[in-house]
Amino acid sequence: IAKNVYCAGAGTAADLQHTTELMESQMELMRLATGTQPRVCTVVRRLSTMLFKYQGYIGCALVLGGVDVTGPHLYQIYPHGSTDCLPFTTMGSGSLAAMSILESEYKDDMTIDEGKALVAKAIRAGIFNDLGSGGNVDVCVITKEGGTIFRNMEKPNERKFKAQYRGFPKGTTPVLKEEIRKLVTIESGDVTMSG
Repeated sequence: IAKNVYCAGAGTAADLQHTTELMESQMELMRLATGTQPRVCTVVRRLSTMLFKYQGYIGCALVLGGVDVTGPHLYQIYPHGSTDCLPFTTMGSGSLAAMSILESEYKDDMTIDEGKALVAKAIRAGIFNDLGSGGNVDVCVITKEGGTIFRNMEKPNERKFKAQYRGFPKGTTPVLKEEIRKLVTIESGDVTMSG
């Protein structure tokens, strides 16, 4: 969303992409207008207001994190617009399994490597205990200098076999009726609609 604010989401992919791109453009315009990096609470407030306006019909469950002048922040934003500021959080269909790992192993003052390992373990728990979760682990580390996304940090559940596409041969579906209608006629440059 900004150099200092990143988010991950669960829900409808199109809604997630559109919502985060919209927020990214709004935060860039605000950064250009004010000359400062946006605060995390500003992004959360705008997302919350927008999602509340649509009463949960935008399928976006977001985990938003960032570092600003007031320090590091981690928020959970529900599709109907409610928010929570927490030390750790999970969203999505694998969130219960992931939360069980975070609740049992999280501690304050973890190093970046310890944090990455814990988040990867939590995501793995979500992957293996939920059929709706993906098959790779992506981790994002946000510091005051900016964020770094570690894509495909692990692929614990990689697809071994992929079904080959076989098209249907012609004649599989019978054609019951074929009718072609002429809907437009052109006479001397004038277009006349038929019908």
